[in-house]
Amino acid sequence: MSARIPTPTPQPSQHLRELLGADLVLTGPEIAPYCSDWHGDVQSDAVAVLRPRSTEQVAACLIAARETGLAVVPQGGRSGLVLGAVPDAPAQQVVLTLERMNTIRRIDPDDFSVEAEAGVILQTLKDRLAEEGLFFPLSLGAQGNCQIGGNLSTNAGGLNVLRYGMTRDLVLGLEVVLPDGRILDLRSRLRKDNRGIDLKQLFIGAEGTLGVITAATLKLFPQPEQVATALLALDRLEDVITLYRRARRQCCDLMSAFEFLPPLAFTLAREASPDLPAPMAMDAPAYALIELSGSGLVDINALMEQFLSVVMQDGLVRDGVVAQSHSQARSLWMVREGMNAGQARRGRHLRTDLSVPLSALAEFVARTEAAIRQALPGAICVTYGHVGDGNVHLNVLPAPDGDIDMQLKTAKTIIHEILARFEGSISAEHGIGRLKRADFEAELPPLRREMLETLRRAIDPGLMMNPGCQFRMRDDAPK
Repeated sequence: MSARIPTPTPQPSQHLRELLGADLVLTGPEIAPYCSDWHGDVQSDAVAVLRPRSTEQVAACLIAARETGLAVVPQGGRSGLVLGAVPDAPAQQVVLTLERMNTIRRIDPDDFSVEAEAGVILQTLKDRLAEEGLFFPLSLGAQGNCQIGGNLSTNAGGLNVLRYGMTRDLVLGLEVVLPDGRILDLRSRLRKDNRGIDLKQLFIGAEGTLGVITAATLKLFPQPEQVATALLALDRLEDVITLYRRARRQCCDLMSAFEFLPPLAFTLAREASPDLPAPMAMDAPAYALIELSGSGLVDINALMEQFLSVVMQDGLVRDGVVAQSHSQARSLWMVREGMNAGQARRGRHLRTDLSVPLSALAEFVARTEAAIRQALPGAICVTYGHVGDGNVHLNVLPAPDGDIDMQLKTAKTIIHEILARFEGSISAEHGIGRLKRADFEAELPPLRREMLETLRRAIDPGLMMNPGCQFRMRDDAPK
């Protein structure tokens, strides 16, 4: 067996204070917010919350946790949806929050890069860069809360993936503290660096299981000077896919977002934000939310107008509205972003984050929704997502007068069975965490699991980093 962290010492929180000082160690009722998930469905506990202010203090925290016999759950802005940063063994774990490491260390306009610490809030970074005419394209509904370190650790997706890629595509370099406290400096501003294996990619998407990301050098782009946003009504989801194909060819790389929404979208968003204005009659079978953006000599508004003129003339689009101001564009996006809050207000429900080949998206949705309606007549499917990258959120609101646990389990089984036939993924952008661990393990091929376990034991032989996240180590894994 590989070495493991020892049993926690007596009075572990006091031991941590002696090693780190009271300023870095939080205990008592104040740690409750650090032990809950984004939706408030899960409330856990921990020995303590460690709050370092620097990379060196992160290293000291990991060393102290090891000496105290505790595992470490790294945490960003607590906006994750798969319980990846929520402790699940309260007497054996500490939370390590990066919220105090919130410095933007360096902005390089000529290199189109920025170096930011892990605790920098995404919206704060975007706002600061905008002052320099620069743009970091990661765009999430939780960007007012999520932190750069968490974005990297989960390889966050978001709204602009079709143009700019996932978070891992936006990273030039990393600074990481390894489980033994050593600092691995992989920071770089180079766009081309072909010196062997790209080690930084090991930590992106690892959800804190291999170490703690403390800072990153990120790719930047010119701030878009023109943005055109349109909400369009269509007769069916198949037409949304056809519209995307045409937009992808005719608007090319100037298309930054393409979302599909159900008819229920506005109702749910209005339940969370009652003052949200109705953009148009929301009674069509399907909707598409499109954004084009650019700067320089390209006329984005003219491109949007020309594209919409053609597709409406062809009868592909039945109705639509184009934002005439930034506030109107924001209202259109609030329909998309407000859906999550609206669903949460309806109580417990099944949230999914699926990925299928774009060519199969409409068929997958039709088959799955039909199967759920047949098995659970009172349940409501709320299906939406990112057309450009095949990411589907097929959520299910259970019938309130039925057995909710049974309905959620049945819906999940149906979704996963049909997803397997389409060779899809159970996690497109949210990660695995603890919530999807069993499903991930069930579909993990033996050789891939062997390689993942070998990697994890090589970097963290004590298995102290976020244990139970993504997958559990097997006793017969390679030593």
